Amino acid sequence: MELSLLMRLRIAAAVATGVVLIGILAWLLAASSEPLSAVRASDISLGGKITLVVLAFLTGFIAYFVSWPHGREIGILAVPSGLAIWAVRSGSMTTLMQLNPTAAQRQALLTTLKWDSTFWLAVVAAGFAGVLLGQKILSSTRPAEKQKKTDSKAIKYLNAIIALVGSALIAQFCIRIFAQDVKVIATGSVVAQPSVGQIVFAVLLSFGLAAFVVKKFLDVSYIWPTIATVLVTAFAISSYAKQDVLQYFVKTWPAAFFANSVISILPVQMVAFGTLGSIAGYWMAVRYKYWRKHEMK
Repeated sequence: MELSLLMRLRIAAAVATGVVLIGILAWLLAASSEPLSAVRASDISLGGKITLVVLAFLTGFIAYFVSWPHGREIGILAVPSGLAIWAVRSGSMTTLMQLNPTAAQRQALLTTLKWDSTFWLAVVAAGFAGVLLGQKILSSTRPAEKQKKTDSKAIKYLNAIIALVGSALIAQFCIRIFAQDVKVIATGSVVAQPSVGQIVFAVLLSFGLAAFVVKKFLDVSYIWPTIATVLVTAFAISSYAKQDVLQYFVKTWPAAFFANSVISILPVQMVAFGTLGSIAGYWMAVRYKYWRKHEMK
C-alpha cells in the first residue's frame, strides 16, 4: 500500500494550491506592520474574514480538481497547508504576553483567544465544502459506491462524542510531552515558549496519534479530531486565564513562561497543524488496518 509517484504528485499539487492561494497570496489579510506580531482572528477585519472564507472555499474547490480523481481524499489538505504557512510566519504567544504585561490585560487577551480557533476551523471547513462541491459536480462521472450496512444512529452519535472528547484529551496530553523547551520546577513546573519547529512537531504528532486511535477503535473520520483542536485550546486557556494564576505569573515569571506548553500555542497553529495531523493519523490507521489484513497472512 505504498504511495505511487503519481499519488505523491497529486498530494504535492493540492498542498501547493493551498500554500500559494492562502499561505502566500492571502497573507496580507493577516500580516501586521509589526514584524513579530502574532496572527489572530480578532486582528482581521470583517471584510478580510469573509474574503478568507470565500478564498478557502475556492482553494478547496480547485484542489479537488488538481488532485482528481482522488480529490475527495487529497484536496482537503490544501487549506490547512496554507494556514500552516501563516502559523509558521506568525509571532508567538510570548510576543502577545509581552504586549500585555498586566494580569488584567492578559486575561482580556486570553478571553479573546479562547474561541479564536473557531474562526480558523471555519476557514478549514470552507475548504472542505469546496472539495465537496467539486465532488458533487463530478459525481455523475464516477460509478455509485455501494453503501454497506452501518451501526445505528445512536451508536454513531456515541462514537462521535467519544472520539471528540478522546481526541482532545489525547492531543492535550501528548502536546504537553512533545512541545517542551526549558522546564523549571519550583513550587510548580513551568515551561518556556517552545520553538516553532517544536510546535509543528508536537501538534502534528499529537493529533496524528489521536486520529489514529479513534479511527482504529471507533472507526470514525478525521473530522472529530479536527474539531477537537478548538476544545484543546479552549480548555487550556480556561484553566490558565484565572485571575490568581495570571497574577502569579505576572509577578514571578517572564512573559516567555507558561503553566504548560499547550497555552503557548496560538489557535491558528493548533488548527492548521492539528488538522493536517488528524488527516495523516486517519490514513495511517487505514494503512495499518490494510497491513494487518493482507500483509500478515
